[in-house]
Amino acid sequence: MYLLYLDDAGSVKNSAEKHLILAGIAVFERQAYWLQKGLDDLATGLGHPEPGALELHANAILAARKGSWWRKLTLEKRRAVITDGLKSAQSLFPIQRRLFGVVVDKNARSPEDPVEYAFEQICSRFDLFLRRLYHQGNPQRGLIVLDKSSLETRLQSLASEFRTIGHRWGTTPNLVDVPFFVDSRATRGIQYADLVAYALWRKYERGDGEFFDVIGNWFDSEGGVVHGLHHYRNQNDPCDCPACVSRPY
Repeated sequence: MYLLYLDDAGSVKNSAEKHLILAGIAVFERQAYWLQKGLDDLATGLGHPEPGALELHANAILAARKGSWWRKLTLEKRRAVITDGLKSAQSLFPIQRRLFGVVVDKNARSPEDPVEYAFEQICSRFDLFLRRLYHQGNPQRGLIVLDKSSLETRLQSLASEFRTIGHRWGTTPNLVDVPFFVDSRATRGIQYADLVAYALWRKYERGDGEFFDVIGNWFDSEGGVVHGLHHYRNQNDPCDCPACVSRPY
C-alpha cells in the first residue's frame, strides 16, 4: 500500500493570495518509517529540549513569530531547516516515493471551489500512479492522509464519490477508503507534506524557487510527462514550470 500525505497552502477566502495549493508525498508503507526518521533526526539536531514535539511547519519556521522557539535560530538557519527537511526524502527509494501537487489560480477557476478541484486532481493522479504500478506487475492500493480540516466531511464524501460514482475522468478504484484526517503534530508525514506545499506556494505565489528547486524533479512522471504536478492557470499567462512545460495547454 502507498500512503499519500497531503497538506494545503494558501487560503480560499484571502483575496490577497492568488493561488490555492494541495500537495504532498506518496510513500510505500514500509518507507513511512524512514520518512519519519529523517525528519526526527533533523529535529533532534536543532537543539530543541523536546525534539519529538517540535513540529516542522514551514510557515512557522520561516516567520518565527514573537514567542516562537524558532526565533532562537537565524533566518539563514531556518531556511536551511526547510531545505534539509525537503531533502530528507532523498533517503527513500526513488521508486517508492512520489510527490504530488496541484496549484490552482483561484481567479482562473472561479466560480468553482478550488479545494474541490485540487482534491479531484490529486485523487485522479494518485490513482493513475497506482494503475501504472498495476500494469507493471506491482498491484498496490492507496490511502490518503490529510491534516485535520474544516473540510473533513466534504473531502471524505468526495473521495467516496470518486471511488463509486466517479469524477470527470473516471473512478479511483485503487483508493481503499475515504481520507484519514490526523493532527499534523502527530505525524511527520503530514509535516513533510506541509514542506512540499509551502515550497510550491513560494514558487507560484512569490516567484521564489529556492525550496521548489530541491524537489522539482521528484513529482510523479513517466516518459518525460509530469503527471504528479498540475498547474491550473489562465491560458494567456505564460509559465515555464515543469507541469506546464511537460503538458502545455
